This record gives sequence, structure tokens and C-alpha cells, in this order.
Amino acid sequence: MPPATPIGVLLVNVGSPAAPTPAAVRRYLREFLGDPDVVKLNRVVWWLLLNGIILPIRSPKSAKLYQSVWTEHGSPLIHNSRLQCAALQRELGERYVVALAMRYGEPSIDGGLDELERRGARELLLVPMFPQFSGTTTGTVEKAVRKALSRRKTKLALRVLAPHYDDRGYIAALAQRLRESTANVAVDHYLFSFHGLPERYVRDGDPYRDHCVATMAALAAELGLAPERYSLVFQSRFGREPWLQPYAAEVAPALARKHKSVAVMCPGFTADCLETLEEIRESLGHDFKAAGGEVWTVAPCLNDHPRWIRALADLVRGAAPAS
Repeated sequence: MPPATPIGVLLVNVGSPAAPTPAAVRRYLREFLGDPDVVKLNRVVWWLLLNGIILPIRSPKSAKLYQSVWTEHGSPLIHNSRLQCAALQRELGERYVVALAMRYGEPSIDGGLDELERRGARELLLVPMFPQFSGTTTGTVEKAVRKALSRRKTKLALRVLAPHYDDRGYIAALAQRLRESTANVAVDHYLFSFHGLPERYVRDGDPYRDHCVATMAALAAELGLAPERYSLVFQSRFGREPWLQPYAAEVAPALARKHKSVAVMCPGFTADCLETLEEIRESLGHDFKAAGGEVWTVAPCLNDHPRWIRALADLVRGAAPAS
């Protein structure tokens, strides 16, 4: 029989607009870019820039990009995350109850906590879906969950899954995903792309870059790649200040002058989304081929791949309180 009080597991990713429209994208970006843990600038100055310039200009442009990846299931990130949630529930069994939430937008953190409480959970394991820690992702998710918990009558005992950037199961799942994607492709060079971050955040102590480097090193070792066979890049730069380098947008066209076939993986993204489907697969692939490259192979994110779900379940079991 299942335990009387199952352990609640809350998977949290960044989030997505509710629809690929300028209005929905504007609402989402206002919440996302308005988070002081994401954009660390003077709040008054940033509010004026965000609402007076950035949102009016960026919302319609971003809406067109979302339209290019939107599916019959809606947002790719939300759909893939729901598949992960369902697969993890099956893998963990009745001792656990698993719910999904997004830091920004829907499904909300409060909604996820409501679901876990309805299903009988009194202990909570928060699982930020970011293997590499950053204050802009895991940090703000944990803050938001703790704030939500503080408002509730029912007090769930909270644990937070530690960063798992070099976990053996996670690395093995990445390697399997990449091998499957390149089984019939002669690859000249491998490109590992992580979401970018302003350099000053790292100078101020954010460990994100070190975690990305550690993931890349572990994955390259798992794949048996010599150092000259792969590169690390950072994508999705926003604004004018320096972000972590090298920039994916500069490296990809440069690789085309040396390598005709490049395979790309985004290890920091556990679910396919706008950044992987449009920015990497489409836009960067176009730039690579325009510069003379021929084969641009992008491995899907881990999504609900069985090897990843087993690895994630192992992480959950290892972090959850013993019963």
C-alpha cells in the first residue's frame, strides 16, 4: 500500500507565455525581466527602460519567434515539462506525488503546491530543472517557493535538490541523447551551448560558469572526445553589457570555415524551448550554413527521454527524506 503521506516533488522550470501573441509575451516578459534576481540594475531606471522601450519593441518580435515553434500542444517548454512530470511520476511510483510549476506564468508555483497538498503531501522536495546553479534560475525559484510556502496554512517541510551539473546519471543521459542524434552523421566538431549570463554576475560570486565548464568536461570525457573536437559557447545574450563568452552567435559561423559538419547540444536546457528550437536549431543553423557549413545537427534536449527520467528519479530518491 502507498504511504499515508507521500513525498511531494515540485518540478520548476522558467516558464513561457500563455500564447504566441504580443500581449501574452509582454505579460510574460514583464514578470520575467522584472525579477530583480534576473536583471540586477537600479529598479527605477530598469522599470522605465523595461516598460518604456524594451517591452514595446521586444514583445512583437518575440511573439513571432514563439509562433515559429508553437505546436498543437501549445508552448514546447510547457508540453515537454508536462511529459517529464508524468514520466517521473510513473518512474517514482506511489511513494511520491509529482507536480509541475513555472517560475513565471502558468502553471504557477501556488498551483503546484495546491496540487501536492490535495494529493496528501506534507514534505516537499523542490526540483529546479536547472542542472547548473545560478541565482537567476535556481536561486529565484527557491526564493519564490519559500515565499509561497510562508503564506500557506499547511506548512510543507522543504528540501531543495542540489545542483547536479556533474551527476553521473545526468551526464550519461546527455551522452546517450547525443549519440542517438548523431548515429548516422559524420561529425567533425561538437558544440556545447549553455544559456548566457552577464559576466558581472559571475564576478560577484555566481558559480554558474564553473558548473557549465564542469558539465562540458564530464560530458566530453563520457563521449571520449579530445579537446580539439569540441567547444563551449554561451547563447541568448540580452542587452549591451558583456556576457559570458565565447558567444554562440560568433563561434558557429567561424566553425563553418573549418568544419562542414557540426553537432550541437544544449546541456543546460532539460526541456526543448524557444532558445533551443528557434535560436539554436533554426537561427544559428542558418548562420552556420550561410558561412559555408553543410550539416548542422542539433540533439534534442533530455525532455522525457527514459535515461534522463531514470537519472532524475535517482536524484529525487537520493535527496528525499527517508521514510
